Amino acid sequence: MEIAIMLYDGITALDAIGPYEVFAATQKCKVKFVAKNKGLIKLDSKMGCLHADYSFSEVTSADILVVPGCSPPNYKNPMNDEETLNWIRQIHETTKWTTSVCTGSLILSAAGLLNGAPATSHWGSFDLLQSLGAIPTDERVVRHGKIVTAAGVSSGIDMALQLVAWELGEDVAKGVQLILEYDPQPPFDTGSTKKAPASLVEPIRGMLQEFSKREPNI
Repeated sequence: MEIAIMLYDGITALDAIGPYEVFAATQKCKVKFVAKNKGLIKLDSKMGCLHADYSFSEVTSADILVVPGCSPPNYKNPMNDEETLNWIRQIHETTKWTTSVCTGSLILSAAGLLNGAPATSHWGSFDLLQSLGAIPTDERVVRHGKIVTAAGVSSGIDMALQLVAWELGEDVAKGVQLILEYDPQPPFDTGSTKKAPASLVEPIRGMLQEFSKREPNI
């Protein structure tokens, strides 16, 4: 399978690398990191870079498109860049699956792909997702036709495993999960708003909302 993972400055590394590791472990996928311009792509952590080996002009089709997310407000640049949105629309016409991780669904929404569709994102971005015409859904992975959206950051691994199961069979997906030893046993049970106490959720919600009002500085 041909996989295109879209990169842009300010991206969250795991949003892209999580699905990449799953697809790469199958040994049946060709994964391309694609950006508007080839070269180093800055991370939202400002602690490193990913590398785009291909530019938009060099990749015109894919079996699976992955649009990773980022910390607010870094999604504003791709959401307001018509060349990026047009490339997403073009690739979407060729895909078997068009997908996003975390706030990548905001970018899919800006491209007009989620109007009236159930979709998920990072929980802190549900209001913005709704304002863009999608129907926020509090699930880890949401499928609507050939569009699949994943919730925050780590859920991209779950989404990629599901895609592998649909395309290559459950046995392959289970084998990949074992190869990656993906057996989450976190030290705390606060990984969702359903489980975390309000005293933890609300300050983080306020922080993310404040960040979303700013302009990207990457």
